[in-house]
Amino acid sequence: MSYQTLKHAITARLEIKKSVFIAYAYPVTSREQAMFHVEQLRKQYADARHHCWAYIIGDPNNTTSAGFDDDGEPNGTAGRPILNVLQHKSIGNVIIIVVRYFGGIKLGAGGLTRAYAGSAQAAVDEMTLSPYIPMVQAQILAEFATEAQCRYIVESLGGSIDDVDYSKQVILTVTLAEANVDRLKERLAMDGRVLESP
Repeated sequence: MSYQTLKHAITARLEIKKSVFIAYAYPVTSREQAMFHVEQLRKQYADARHHCWAYIIGDPNNTTSAGFDDDGEPNGTAGRPILNVLQHKSIGNVIIIVVRYFGGIKLGAGGLTRAYAGSAQAAVDEMTLSPYIPMVQAQILAEFATEAQCRYIVESLGGSIDDVDYSKQVILTVTLAEANVDRLKERLAMDGRVLESP
């Protein structure tokens, strides 16, 4: 499951035969987030002819949660080419929305496909990408005397402390990379602490 994710929203602009294509890319983790961005751009560019988009939630090589829309362009000439660029570049948890202002010159099916793929590629060229790291949440049961050491171990593995509950023992709720869970268990076991998945 090796893929890249977008660090922050970007925009790119192309002009092809007087038509203007404005591509926006946003990091997303759900279809609802993706559709929120589509609706925002529909409002912002209410006078544009088309708002075509494609998104992938999760792994771009296993697109069980992907979608696209041609928004009135000929079938298969807008959303699918955008999606193909995302899959080809192995970028997940992202939506690209291309806003088109029609310039009066028809591009034809092939021209449209190239224009939307080119717009998506222009957006990808502007992206700052980072490798996707699957994260998990877990709980650590610790004594008061060992809490500081637990915090140190979690942070040394690149994890974060989400919550701390003080009762008879200290319960630390932590988030860290899935790949580091076994190392965390090993390091905690040395001092008799316990790791539990919530």
